Amino acid sequence: MNSLIFSTASRVLFWLMLGVSLVILWRGHNQPGGGFVGGLVAAMAFSVVALSEGVPEARRRLRLHPVVLLGMGVMFAVLSGLPGLAVVQGFLSHQWLVFQNGFKLGTTLLFDVGVYCAVMGGMLCLVFRLYEDEEDAP
Repeated sequence: MNSLIFSTASRVLFWLMLGVSLVILWRGHNQPGGGFVGGLVAAMAFSVVALSEGVPEARRRLRLHPVVLLGMGVMFAVLSGLPGLAVVQGFLSHQWLVFQNGFKLGTTLLFDVGVYCAVMGGMLCLVFRLYEDEEDAP
């Protein structure tokens, strides 16, 4: 798309949407949100860049192939379940580390990051493929 306004706005929207997606990811295990919604918002950020400046620019900003991102996400999700097996509570029995100031860190965050990466990678595979076909059309 050759719109100066859209191209300029996409530069700001990209960083804003990526930041919002990380906030949604972070707050997900205590409030609504999490890896799925955060991954969708992150994929939308790259989709805006792909629509305004082309798929090659969006791929350059992503730095990883979407399939690699998807595979990493599945690997993170599986790895998040292994600590539960180590303490004989079962696969995906999440473990928590609670600090004295009340801050909690657990394997659910690793699971959410895995879902975030898998959703983002899967959506970007679809979006990049659709936009590439659109660019090739006469």
